[in-house]
Amino acid sequence: MSAHAAALAALRSWTPPSPAQATLRDRFVAHLEEHPDGLRRTCSPGHVTAGTLVLSPGLDAVLLNLHGKARRWFHFGGHCEPDDGSLVATAAREAPEESGLAGLRVHPEPVHLDVHEVEFCRGHGRADHLDVRYAAVAPPGVDARAGDESLEVRWWPLAGLPDLEPEMHELIRLARTRLQSPPPASLAPAE
Repeated sequence: MSAHAAALAALRSWTPPSPAQATLRDRFVAHLEEHPDGLRRTCSPGHVTAGTLVLSPGLDAVLLNLHGKARRWFHFGGHCEPDDGSLVATAAREAPEESGLAGLRVHPEPVHLDVHEVEFCRGHGRADHLDVRYAAVAPPGVDARAGDESLEVRWWPLAGLPDLEPEMHELIRLARTRLQSPPPASLAPAE
């Protein structure tokens, strides 16, 4: 199955947690149905991206990166690459690349969708990122480090989060709920 077909299958089978998320899911599916290149950064005016919110083993802290361009705290994520066979593969690749963490266990189903405008996306100017977000648990006692696109990475206790975009609070809540429900064996190790 191609990455494009896998992305369509994952989004079509996903049960959104709210009507707003269902609307976004339908938009993402329509985008991929209309654009065979909808996973590639060259697809304009937008393309599907994938990311991962990393939580501590106790689900009481979140690892965020201070994004170099946006100068805001976000989860880890980015563009789909030709070797990524699925959206979860993109998410599982991006999180270790940007955080330096090995051994992340990524839940195989999306937890949240978001559309955000990127001012200077490589290959063209402004583009919409249709971001499919996953959740992961970090192994105990691992050290994080900033990747090339981050100014800093830091663990934040849930009771002391930095100033975040509103959708990040929703993502954190949904990720914690998702990771509390499945048995740990259902989580896939990041590649």
